Amino acid sequence: MSENKPASGCPMHATAPAGDAEWHGAQMDFSNKMSYGDYLGLEKILHAQHPLSPNHNEMLFIVQHQTSELWMKLMLHEMRAVRVHLRAGDLPPAFKMLARVARIMDQLVHAWDVLATMTPPEYTAIRPYLGASSGFQSYQYREIEFILGNKNAALLNVHAGTPEFPLLEESLNTPSLYDETIHLLARHGLPISAERLNADPTLPTVADASVQQAWLQVYGDTTRYWALYELAEKLVDMETAFRFWRFRHVTTVERIIGFKTGTGGTAGVSYLRKMLDVVLFPELFALRTEL
Repeated sequence: MSENKPASGCPMHATAPAGDAEWHGAQMDFSNKMSYGDYLGLEKILHAQHPLSPNHNEMLFIVQHQTSELWMKLMLHEMRAVRVHLRAGDLPPAFKMLARVARIMDQLVHAWDVLATMTPPEYTAIRPYLGASSGFQSYQYREIEFILGNKNAALLNVHAGTPEFPLLEESLNTPSLYDETIHLLARHGLPISAERLNADPTLPTVADASVQQAWLQVYGDTTRYWALYELAEKLVDMETAFRFWRFRHVTTVERIIGFKTGTGGTAGVSYLRKMLDVVLFPELFALRTEL
C-alpha cells in the first residue's frame, strides 16, 4: 500500500501528499477570489455570539435565538412577496412561497428541541445576564404577526425610538395577507360585505359571515374555484404550522422556567398560552364544521 493512500476508501479521511496544492480538482487558493465564507459573510455571523456569563450553556441560548431570527428574516422575505402576488392575482408563485413559509415554521418547531436540552439550573445561571432582553422585543416576530393579521397598535410602543419602528408602523397600516386574500375573493365575484372589504387594516382579523359563506362556496365547487381552494389550503397549512411553533415555544419555556415572569416583564407561560387562542384565518377553520 502506498504511504499516501488513505487507510479507508473515503476521500474525506484521506490525507493529501505533503506539498500537494490541490485535492480532487478543488480550488485551494482564494486569495483573489470570493470564497464560501466571503459569500455568506461568515466572519460576521460566526463572531456575532458574545456570551455575557461564564456559563457554558449561554452559547446554546444565543445561537438558538440568532438562528431563529435568520429563519424569520426568510419568512418575511417570502410573505412580503406573497402579498404582492395576491394583489396581482398571480397565485402559483404565492403557493410555492406559502408552502416554504410553513416548512420554515416546521424547522423552528424542531429548533425548540435543541433549546429544551437546557435544564432549569442551567438557565438560572445565565438569566441574570440577560437583563430585560426578551423574545417579546423581536421586531421581526412582530412584523410576522402583523402581516398575518394579528395586529395590535399598542405593541408598537415596544419598538418606539428604534430604527425598525417605521417599518413596523407601515406593516401595521398595510393590509395583511388575509386581507389581500379576501379582496381576491371579491375580485373573483364572490359576495364579500362592504364592511369587511373596508375594514380598518390596523385592527386584528375578525370573523365575518360573508367571508365564511364565500369560502363555503369555494369548497363546495372546487372545480370552478380550484386556485382559490388551493390558496385556502395553503393558508390553513401555514396557520397550522404557526400554531405548532407557538405551542412548542410555550412547552419549552414551561419546561425550562416554569411559571416565572419573563425577562421582558410578560407573565411568561401564562402570556404565551393566551397567544395560542389567536386564530389568524377564522373562517377557514370555522367552515370545516359546516362542510
